[in-house]
Amino acid sequence: MPQTPAAKAALDFIKKHGVKIVDFKFIDVPGMWQHTSVPAEEVDERTFDAGIGFDGSSIRGFQEIQESDMLLVPDPASVRLDTFLSIPTASFICSVVDPRRRELYSRDPRNVARRAQDYLKTTGVADTAYFGPELEFYIFDHLSYDIAPFRMGYSVDSEEAHWNAGADDNPNLAYTLRPKEGYFPVQPSDKHTDVRSEMVLRLKEWGVDVEMHHHEVASGGQSEIDIRYATLLQQADNVMIYKYVTRNVARRHGKVVTFMPKPLFGDNGSGMHVHQSLWKGGKNLFYAQNGYAELSQLALYYIGGLLTHIDSLMAFCAPTTNSYKRLVPHYEAPVNVAFSKGNRSAAVRIPIFFSGPRFAKAKRIEFRPPDPCANPYLAFSAMLMAGLDGIRRKIDPVKAGFGPLDKNIYELPAREARKIKSVPGSLDESLAALERDHAYLLEGGVFSRDLLETWLSYKRSRELQEVRIRPHPYEFYLYHDL
Repeated sequence: MPQTPAAKAALDFIKKHGVKIVDFKFIDVPGMWQHTSVPAEEVDERTFDAGIGFDGSSIRGFQEIQESDMLLVPDPASVRLDTFLSIPTASFICSVVDPRRRELYSRDPRNVARRAQDYLKTTGVADTAYFGPELEFYIFDHLSYDIAPFRMGYSVDSEEAHWNAGADDNPNLAYTLRPKEGYFPVQPSDKHTDVRSEMVLRLKEWGVDVEMHHHEVASGGQSEIDIRYATLLQQADNVMIYKYVTRNVARRHGKVVTFMPKPLFGDNGSGMHVHQSLWKGGKNLFYAQNGYAELSQLALYYIGGLLTHIDSLMAFCAPTTNSYKRLVPHYEAPVNVAFSKGNRSAAVRIPIFFSGPRFAKAKRIEFRPPDPCANPYLAFSAMLMAGLDGIRRKIDPVKAGFGPLDKNIYELPAREARKIKSVPGSLDESLAALERDHAYLLEGGVFSRDLLETWLSYKRSRELQEVRIRPHPYEFYLYHDL
């Protein structure tokens, strides 16, 4: 079997770094990394072609038990040292292969992203899609929950949270953050600067380029680390590395990271604002000097696709019941189906920090409704497919009534505000929209009907129904004495 240059480079990496264990990571359908490990001497050039076997019936959203044999095929270019393990360990990100057909498994989210990239090239519209997500998350000092049949609740805490301003069980220096006032304060109010800085350094060790980190708006440890744009598949890999690194760094500091969109009532939720642009032959197709906010007509059509399909997109971009506790008016939540320049109250924002031809490469659009619980492979692919559908059908967002709306949408008079559509109000509504509107996702075989049906079934039976049938603590407040 001929050895590819990429496989040779990966094997040389393992030898050079004295690796003892090789770890194979892959993603399940809901969006969580799974892994298995083997001794380094078990890995050779055949591993990168034949893969290693695993039980697909034990992975969420994958196979039935009677067809459970699956293969993990590592991407040799993804090799990294796992900096969180004491034993020298090399980490690979894998794609899943169906051994019965000897083809990429249709339900593997990473394979969906690969097909989306390939489909883009076949359209002739562009050869590259760049994605730049801004993931927000909370760093808590304590997080616990209880779901017993007779007792249900949760508890979170943070040393910098406003509710600890009056604590007297320890010496209290009162450097806490008021709700909605956490954006950019310095130490000692921001107590996580060193933690975030360590996250940044570890991300760079893992090959993820970082542009900035800072405290976010909410009290209680809300944070953001911005990573540099990359191609769709690479960026989805980067998001999974981002989650892995931030969680493990926090754990070293005795803290916990959560990407839940709305862990705190009465303060800002965590989003994943996704910057996007299409390129061809090294040229940014979204830039036009004389266009609205220096956007090309092609970029406007892309926006038209996103906003036309926004209800069904939310099934992948805001995929949890908790997502819709974030997507409520105010709290900077992008609930309004409109586009605008520099406006964070709209679903699509066009950044205008810089202008002119010398900044043409920076021109992009930002889709704000997604949150960081989204499976990045599925969410990025769905957004690309919606945008391409807008280009194919020439959906002009102005003619479609989506704006531009260059004003604070939250403060509009009631008569004017009623004319603006809102994103779905629940996961149930988004899943129903996906059921009605999904033809654009099937173009080029990027998504399969089987995967869509699996997603709908899983979300309804394992999440919606399980939340629906359980008492909520607030129901006791409302009803126990009626």
